Amino acid sequence: MPVTRLLIEDFIAMAKQYPVFDVRSEGEYQHACFPTAHSLPLFNNEERKVVGTAYKQESKQKAIKLGLEYFGPKMVKMVEEVERVVGSEQLTVDGKKNGKKESKPIEIADKVVLVYCWRGGMRSAGVAWLLDLYGFKVYTLVGGYKSYRNWVLKQFEKEYPFKIIGGYTGSGKTEVLHALAQQGETIIDLEGLACHRGSAFGNLGQPQQPKQEMFENLLANALAVASANNSTIWLEDESQRIGEVNIPISIFKYMRTCRVYFLDIPFEERLNYVIAGYGKFKKEDLINATVRIQKRLGGLEAKTTVNYLIENDLHGAFGVLLHYYDRFYTKSMSNMREKPEQVFKKISLETVDKVENAKKVLTTHQQDEPISSASL
Repeated sequence: MPVTRLLIEDFIAMAKQYPVFDVRSEGEYQHACFPTAHSLPLFNNEERKVVGTAYKQESKQKAIKLGLEYFGPKMVKMVEEVERVVGSEQLTVDGKKNGKKESKPIEIADKVVLVYCWRGGMRSAGVAWLLDLYGFKVYTLVGGYKSYRNWVLKQFEKEYPFKIIGGYTGSGKTEVLHALAQQGETIIDLEGLACHRGSAFGNLGQPQQPKQEMFENLLANALAVASANNSTIWLEDESQRIGEVNIPISIFKYMRTCRVYFLDIPFEERLNYVIAGYGKFKKEDLINATVRIQKRLGGLEAKTTVNYLIENDLHGAFGVLLHYYDRFYTKSMSNMREKPEQVFKKISLETVDKVENAKKVLTTHQQDEPISSASL
């Protein structure tokens, strides 16, 4: 079966159904990759360096000979790894037995795999040759990962039907976002993609954040999937920086023009919610997070918060912090949006209840008069 080369749009479409293999080095893969790709390095980090140096300083032929020396001993293991992945990604269908749903594996008719390297050159061609020889139907990406990155950046220049969930810290915005998804709405969880809750305390209980480039890849993929639904896309109101990653500036600026449904919940309700969410973490971690923002929080307030934490007074500590974040959010509303009074739609709520608050957001949205670009 001949190897087929795909343009990026077709590659992305097929990647929804078939496994993708990144044959770049482990270092390249760990930095950023196609979101669903499995690592299948033709060369490791050091081997890639040696081959690249030979190509630049000696000749293409010398580099190919070195590459073949590295490639040969790995062939069997690479084929076995692809077999393992293809076997683990067996498609399933829902069946019924005695009125109960069960999942039945079905065989993939033809063993299709997608392969890419950095520029769609010799690395992907070599691995594609091997897998094709073994019996896989292989597709490679024209232009490689570089082509994919160009596609990613183009996604940030588009306009999307965004609606924003806003509110002071402790309003349960993320939970409302997911409650909207459970009610059939289309959402993108920016904090979920960033593995960070967006404040100085936002890394607590979270996995390691992706690199900036990988965050952009994940976001572009989410935007493409969400926009395919041709419906409103709900996001949470965020600062541009989420932990160590940044929302691409074009998307962030566009978000600042979109309607915000502001969850207006009493201070004490939000305070109790914050304590329940963050009070479970180690005292040392809470103190360290407070110290990181002491310049913005203010020396006296930072000292007061730390003393409260030392005394196990979570109500006092988070009360100080919540007042700080309320001021910060209010300032952000005024400074980062033109005519915020026309962009924000306040929804008065009694408690932090994700299901009920999501329903009220939807009701308000359905009754809301759309804002025109001229009013922004």
